[in-house]
Amino acid sequence: ASSSVGGGWRGAGAVEGSAWAVAKHVCWAVPRCSGESRTSILLVSIVGGGLLKVMAPAEILNGKVVSAQIRERLKNQVIQMKEEVPGFTPGLAILQVGNRDDSNLYINVKLKAAEEIGIKAMHIKLPRTATESEVLKCITSLNEDLTVHGFIVQLPLDSENPINTETLVNAISPEKDVDGLNSISAGKLARGDLNNCFIPCTPKGCLELIKETGVQIAGRHAVVVGRSKIVGAPMHDLLLWNHATVTTCHSKTANLNEEISKGDILVVATGQPEMVKGEWIKPGAIVIDCGINYVTDDTKPNGKKIVGDVEYREAKERASFITPVPGGVGPMTVAMLMQSTVESAKRFLEKFKPGKWIIQYNKLNLKTPVPSDIDISRSYKPKPIGNLAREIGLRAEEVELYGETKAKVLLSALERLKHQPDGKYVVVTGITPTPLGEGKSTTTIGLVQALGAHLHQNVFACVRQPSQGPTFGIKGGAAGGGYSQVIPMEEFNLHLTGDIHAITAANNLVAAAIDARMFHEETQTDKALFNRLVPSVNGVRKFSDIQVRRLRRLGIEKTDPATLTDEEINRFARLDIDPETITWQRVLDTNDRFLRKITIGQSPTEKGHSRTAQFDISVASEIMAVLALTSSLEDMRDRLGKMVVASSKKGEPISTEDLGVSGALTVLMKDAIKPNLMQTLEVTAGLPLPKAYIEEDLELVEKGFSNLKKQIENARMFGVPVVVAVNAFKTDTEAELDLVSRLAKEHGAFDAVKCTHWAEGGKGALALAEAVQRAAAAPSSFQLLYDLKLPVEDKIRIIAQKIYGADDIELLPEAQHKAEVYTKQGFGNLPICMAKTHLSLSHNPELKGVPTGFILPIRDIRASVGAGFLYPLVGTMSTMPGLPTRPCFYDIDLDPETEQVNGLF
Repeated sequence: ASSSVGGGWRGAGAVEGSAWAVAKHVCWAVPRCSGESRTSILLVSIVGGGLLKVMAPAEILNGKVVSAQIRERLKNQVIQMKEEVPGFTPGLAILQVGNRDDSNLYINVKLKAAEEIGIKAMHIKLPRTATESEVLKCITSLNEDLTVHGFIVQLPLDSENPINTETLVNAISPEKDVDGLNSISAGKLARGDLNNCFIPCTPKGCLELIKETGVQIAGRHAVVVGRSKIVGAPMHDLLLWNHATVTTCHSKTANLNEEISKGDILVVATGQPEMVKGEWIKPGAIVIDCGINYVTDDTKPNGKKIVGDVEYREAKERASFITPVPGGVGPMTVAMLMQSTVESAKRFLEKFKPGKWIIQYNKLNLKTPVPSDIDISRSYKPKPIGNLAREIGLRAEEVELYGETKAKVLLSALERLKHQPDGKYVVVTGITPTPLGEGKSTTTIGLVQALGAHLHQNVFACVRQPSQGPTFGIKGGAAGGGYSQVIPMEEFNLHLTGDIHAITAANNLVAAAIDARMFHEETQTDKALFNRLVPSVNGVRKFSDIQVRRLRRLGIEKTDPATLTDEEINRFARLDIDPETITWQRVLDTNDRFLRKITIGQSPTEKGHSRTAQFDISVASEIMAVLALTSSLEDMRDRLGKMVVASSKKGEPISTEDLGVSGALTVLMKDAIKPNLMQTLEVTAGLPLPKAYIEEDLELVEKGFSNLKKQIENARMFGVPVVVAVNAFKTDTEAELDLVSRLAKEHGAFDAVKCTHWAEGGKGALALAEAVQRAAAAPSSFQLLYDLKLPVEDKIRIIAQKIYGADDIELLPEAQHKAEVYTKQGFGNLPICMAKTHLSLSHNPELKGVPTGFILPIRDIRASVGAGFLYPLVGTMSTMPGLPTRPCFYDIDLDPETEQVNGLF
């Protein structure tokens, strides 16, 4: 006898096709001696047309062999993906609740298969005490993790708490539902969208085994026994959309044996051991047995054996192909999970470029003339900030929403992304401002909109938060302007997320602690002071952690308050602050000239302990500088503790750590350290100019270029390329703009580009963005301006002469004294941050262009030891602005019906 290619039928003259269409046949069972101790059965079937078919025992569909072939193919595909996209690896996550032994076994099999193929697999194991909300939170995190391309929830769950499995499965993103079990996946399968969904692994494995037979599925009669969501129901849909005629049988099906006997293809998934009898099976049928059942068997060491849902011994004598149990469908299920994961990773690479954000950018509707800033801001509805966070790759647990348009980013995102390569850091600065300003914020936003919305780069605009002092004073908002601004600008300019208020509270806590400590030290004995600093609680006296650290700095290695000597008590309890050395001032986020010098402590309750003090603007606080420079909570805690507020009468520096307040400061600042996330329009006030400045005057432009020339020279001193953004105003002519660009390039600029981002948004800064890209790719050799080990005076002199063009500096008596004190206290090696007017390169705001021949007066020097620098005060530079005759607040009001802020800009 010979084998035919069709249907697994054997016999002379067997053909594929018409034989399947014959409805009736006669069959004899003929005993056949095999020469062995057993007798097999040869089925001889005479079909209606006289066609003879001979049945031999069924061929075994070995899932282990087929799955091994699939895994090998997948392994090669993963290798190719990694070669094409270096650093990329398909990711699979398995989420388990509880600790079921069978689940642990299945998970280990999956993890091993993933490792073999080259898939990075994660096993997330939640305890039995996990609640539904905790599991859902974990699912949300996995949905948002771009390194996870597929994940499954291992079923059944093992939890002490009621958890709706359907809810969990449906929470899985359809793009990652490699088990194919959520409702969206099931719906797509039901309507035949096979290329747009994931198919449950067991039915998918069954289909692969059916295809392995070589039998054409189209036109065959398939019978599926069982209708579970995991196997039966999706198997029905899968066969249907592969063009079989499908019957689904279940526990309520009448005459089950008759229905089964009609199936050319039979898939059984009932969970009932050997429920389907061999005699029910149509001769020549393909039998796929999905069952795994344990039944009693005294011949086995453990007293059990594994059987399927089909009576295998009889079925294999009637079927043409059959799957064994175990070793049939089981291995295929794991292989299909791996296949779906690799397929998901491929889809990810088609849609996402690793490291590239997929942001839906706004399309600007540009108008001429350009409307007011506030009208432009309100004409665009901001994207929900949570959506933007997802688009840039942040996870839900890494973002704290402050309404619909603002959010804070948790520092945990830094830890997760620490292995990502660094980007380029582009500093936007300006020339000495004109009466209309130079547009640093607007240019920053325009550049970012061009890089992001037009050149599709991952880019952030890192801009400072506006202080309410200037906002209500003379400057107005600081959100950019025109079609290059942060939106909604009212939210940006007013309070934002309260960071400056946190700085104010923290700063003033330190100020209160200084005066309170001096008051208590001056009015109490050593013993009374010590007893109050280290009180007895329930008869136990104990140092706090911050007090233990102070003892160690004093060289006192003791932890029991009762063991301190009188001399040690004195050293510990008394800071002995010299009031004349206090450098820490109170702050307020309001321009108030009358707080520049005040007297505090005038109430009778302060017993005559008054002194002269002052207020600074909140953003002048050292805590603001710490916030800007810190790299982590731990680093911020360290910096806040190092802040020096005064000196003792012995000349020793007194820090916030000595005051015992540094821990409380960290608590006040714990949210402020988290960066704020907002968006620009593209998901990104001044005085009138004299007539001479609004008409073309090339000679005047070239004369004014001297300032820009000096600014280019200054930036190049640091060894980095300089790109000049020529921010075009509507009164500028092309000849003037071209002249500035030409002169800038002639004097060392990497490039100089005309920009119209105020009127055109990112489109108007596209040439600038391209120039910045080229400059960022160019070689650079960053270098510092001076050696940190130089004396304080020399470092200030280098800045004054090289950057400002001064002939020399003059340290006034207070500055000279401070330089000596800080050097003696060990702070002389700190870098210098000059505090001077921005309206001139010199100390005199009236001197424009490039002043020469001047001496730079240094009025005072202050130490921001925690932030890590010294800052000289140049000339009459004030740290508390005053209000003008007509402040901006005259125009600011709230519409009580719409709640819109009017007149802010």
